[in-house]
Amino acid sequence: MPSMTAVPARATRPPLPKRPIPHEQTPDRPTPTNPRPHPRHAGADAEIGPRRPGAIYQNVDGRFEVLALVTNPREAAQLLRRTSARWAVIVRDTLRPDGNPFAIGSVWTTSDYLLREGQTSASYAPAA
Repeated sequence: MPSMTAVPARATRPPLPKRPIPHEQTPDRPTPTNPRPHPRHAGADAEIGPRRPGAIYQNVDGRFEVLALVTNPREAAQLLRRTSARWAVIVRDTLRPDGNPFAIGSVWTTSDYLLREGQTSASYAPAA
């Protein structure tokens, strides 16, 4: 069935906008040394947050005491059973009387609350 509306002429339509040139290919701008505008991931310090040995923090999962911080990627990958792990935190749940230490790799978020600061790596002395 034919349409009751008139078909607009092709000459009345404006041309479609052109896609902008990526900034790496713009000749009037210098080429950046790193083509990515942002790093792929935040630094390990930002992901770990204030979780140093001796720190106690709380979130929706419980209250945890940090026993050790593993920053060697190979050891962290073994502890977490993930090849992409760069660090791991060994914690113990202080709300459970039978809380056994376990390794976690979750990043520090706004839902985590620091209850007690931990020791810095310079003042941390391992048990004899």
